[in-house]
Amino acid sequence: MIFTLDVRTATPHFPGIGRYVTNLARSLAKQVHPDESLLLLGSPEQTAQFADVVAPGTQFVTCPASPFGLEQQWRMPRRLRQEARKSPMLYHSPYYLMPYRPGAPTLLTHYDLIPLHFPAYVPARARLLFRIMLWLALRTAQHVAAISEASRRDLLTSFHLSPDRVTTTPLAPDPRFCPQSATSLAEVRDAYALPESFVLYLGINKPHKNLVALLHAYAKLPTSAPPLVIAGAWDNRYPEAKQAAVTLNLTSRVRFLGPIAEIDLPALYAAATVFVFPSRYEGFGLPVLEAMACGTPVACSNVSSLPEVAGDAALLFDPDDIVAIAQTLQRLLDEPSLRADLRDRGLAQAARFTWQRTAALTLDIYRKLLYS
Repeated sequence: MIFTLDVRTATPHFPGIGRYVTNLARSLAKQVHPDESLLLLGSPEQTAQFADVVAPGTQFVTCPASPFGLEQQWRMPRRLRQEARKSPMLYHSPYYLMPYRPGAPTLLTHYDLIPLHFPAYVPARARLLFRIMLWLALRTAQHVAAISEASRRDLLTSFHLSPDRVTTTPLAPDPRFCPQSATSLAEVRDAYALPESFVLYLGINKPHKNLVALLHAYAKLPTSAPPLVIAGAWDNRYPEAKQAAVTLNLTSRVRFLGPIAEIDLPALYAAATVFVFPSRYEGFGLPVLEAMACGTPVACSNVSSLPEVAGDAALLFDPDDIVAIAQTLQRLLDEPSLRADLRDRGLAQAARFTWQRTAALTLDIYRKLLYS
């Protein structure tokens, strides 16, 4: 039996999906049975990227077809047919832009419905294309892996799928996200000119991330509060957060770091006094678990997938209630014992999510689709 995982999205263009694909591939490779094979199907440029995953039972093969190109509709099925001559095959696409007639039983991974939930921020043409392409992918796939229960519910409600066609396979923090040494903390503070105490947000600045509300909430804290550090990829189409910092006279108290080197992320999380995540919608919310895994107390929204990810290990707030966000942050900053309790709870909560478990759940789906 051959399980084919499409790894073409493991590129900087897809930071979140790429992390999912890479971690899943590594964990799947360790769990396939001797009579099963794992095939990683990627672009020629990714050969070296997955060299450390290739082992007995795992092979990397190439197909020069972009997920964005029409040519994948004939090149990918042809490549899959070549491999399927050796043994029955399953195809797993981690992205809705995929071959829609792959010629093999298909599993699709689903993340979120942000273009449909936030239509004001997505052009009408892009929303229409998203709905059509996702519908085609759902029609193609025999089964769907949703990254959270909330994401699964959204999909069932919006596309009226049979519940037995969608299984939750949650994400997990990479093992490198863990408590850091004093040396690592000092190095990251020095590299980014950070103080001993600060409040951290890490993520992109898209509107659903709710950064403007966070800034308004932070403005209600005393001027003696630790600075707010906003880090992560920056989309210049959405300057509202930086504009709000100026309007609220917060430029001396708020730092916008922009993109952070991957190697620095664990220490950045661990150096923060508090991690705050005010998003109004998430398919999963991996930064919450990454912060917990690094031992940082977390405050986050009480909507979409975040309560199931955070469990009882974070302080939750209504992302549309600026006063509630401010009060939550103030409470965490004022109560060292609460921060210590949340640190312990967070470490335990993050430990419940592992890529080994995600891979095992995914393999269960593979086997049911091929053996049934």
